[in-house]
Amino acid sequence: MSTVAIMPSKPAGVMLACAALFIALLATLVPAAAATALTVPVPAHGNECFYVQVDDPGKKIQFYFAVQSGGSFDIDYVVSDPDFTVIVNGEKERQGDFVFAAEKKGEYSFCFSNAMSTFAEKVIDLDLSVEGEKEKRAKIPEAPTVSKDGIKIDTSGSEETLFRISTQLNSYLRSQKFYHTREKRSMATVASTETRVYRFATGLSLLMVLTSVAQVYVVKTFFRGYAGLGRI
Repeated sequence: MSTVAIMPSKPAGVMLACAALFIALLATLVPAAAATALTVPVPAHGNECFYVQVDDPGKKIQFYFAVQSGGSFDIDYVVSDPDFTVIVNGEKERQGDFVFAAEKKGEYSFCFSNAMSTFAEKVIDLDLSVEGEKEKRAKIPEAPTVSKDGIKIDTSGSEETLFRISTQLNSYLRSQKFYHTREKRSMATVASTETRVYRFATGLSLLMVLTSVAQVYVVKTFFRGYAGLGRI
């Protein structure tokens, strides 16, 4: 809990403390890693690759993907280091979330293959981030310990609270990604089912029309034959 020793008659101290906390909150929410979030389509029989440059060995690379729509919501993937050594791979996976340390300096590749699909295009969400090996906190600007009016201000407790809030926000963000992926898949399933029902109903209606026309033709032909025999 934060302890801010101010008097009601000192509005300047209150404003200064609020400004310091606001700046600290903004600094906490700034990520310490370079991140890239993409939504990309992978055509049938196609491949898509993405690359991340690592300047110093020992940095962590976070790799997250989820298939949003297309076919059975699965795809093949391969993660390789700068020497083309496979770090992690998978076949017919719906989603994945990995964190590994880059042992070499250079360009790491993240490739997706949709070669198994005959005609279905896959849409995937991709999130790549590079950070330091040790978890780094966002550096908070040092707030003044004494206001202009000589009142002591303590913000150490507030800083810890803000860090906990930042951690919880990251957790909520991952949960939102999970529910977003599940919602997209459900919507794709509903759309696919609706299309199939529509096509089946249309085909059945055309079959019924053709059957009716064929029955009318057969009946007319049958009676025409009997009418010709009666005239004879």
